[in-house]
Amino acid sequence: MTNILEVKDLQTYFFTYEGVVKAVDGVSYELEEGETLGLVGESGCGKSVSALSVMRLIPDPPGRIINGEVQFEDEDILKIDMNDMRRIRGGKIAMVFQEPMTSLNPVLTVEKQITETLELHMGMSRAESRREGVDLLARVGIPDPDKRIKQYPHQFSGGMRQRVMIAMALSCNPRLIIADEPTTALDVTIQAQILELMKSLTTEFGVALIIITHNLGVVARYADRVNIMYAGKIIERGSAREIYANPRHPYTVGLLRSVPRLDLPRRMRLDPIEGQPPDLVNLPPGCSFRARCRWAIDKCATDIPELAPAGEGHLSACFRAEELGDLIKEVVADEARRFGTDAEAESAPEPVASEAVASEENQPGEDG
Repeated sequence: MTNILEVKDLQTYFFTYEGVVKAVDGVSYELEEGETLGLVGESGCGKSVSALSVMRLIPDPPGRIINGEVQFEDEDILKIDMNDMRRIRGGKIAMVFQEPMTSLNPVLTVEKQITETLELHMGMSRAESRREGVDLLARVGIPDPDKRIKQYPHQFSGGMRQRVMIAMALSCNPRLIIADEPTTALDVTIQAQILELMKSLTTEFGVALIIITHNLGVVARYADRVNIMYAGKIIERGSAREIYANPRHPYTVGLLRSVPRLDLPRRMRLDPIEGQPPDLVNLPPGCSFRARCRWAIDKCATDIPELAPAGEGHLSACFRAEELGDLIKEVVADEARRFGTDAEAESAPEPVASEAVASEENQPGEDG
């Protein structure tokens, strides 16, 4: 397959009174046609800013894209003028924002918000765009779409509003959809329905998808490849199966070990990541994760690790990536001895695996 998107050394900084916030600092990745890419990390790591940079929606001031390339269909969209960018934004690249209630205009009907995009990008008449809008609402599972298209966002539930956002994203047959925390503030059952819907629709239409999330269950179930972000950088990259079965960065290990596991003894405790993310205005020297890492060495305090091969198609920015598997096993064995029986210690499972991360199954029913 060919790459539909190539992000190269993207740097987006925010210039504040307290200093320069390096929100995205040298991010690079590729996305193939029809592929689903997971962008994972805790709040403040730069996930959403990187997506907004691709869409050129960074508010200036205080934010500014100071370096990098975003190649979309063999064109650097950071260098085109804003009129051309507006034709791409919504037409060829669509975005599902984090909170549908604030993303939808509360004073405009759903019909107006869907048809506006169709008329602008597809050149449809008002009657044609309305018919297409009704069809889109039906496709995303909204009952009685002919009636509900006339309603306002506040007349829809959270799950239904997110379905409207997905319908708007698909309306112009884009080649890429960026979903920024698409299930925020939704209950578990509706989260599963929305994610299943997005995955099935992108598969049906052959659309590439970037899912930005901190939910590792979402990534395990829906993503083909995963980028782990920390302090504005990608610190690990690989296939979803490889990342979960064989993590090669202590931060990734910490994320995975903080998820409840059904296959471990009941006396085993969650293992949270100690400490706080670094100040992006005053980043510490060396590895930005060093202060929170149980396996840090002297070199981590002075040198910045670069992404390097850690397996087939697997990259990690860690000086101890090769020995990390043995270090994890020592921790798991020690925990099993302290919190379980000797038999449990001997048969302690690997610390992470794709099957071990719980993700909600799609269940029937929809909120009202």
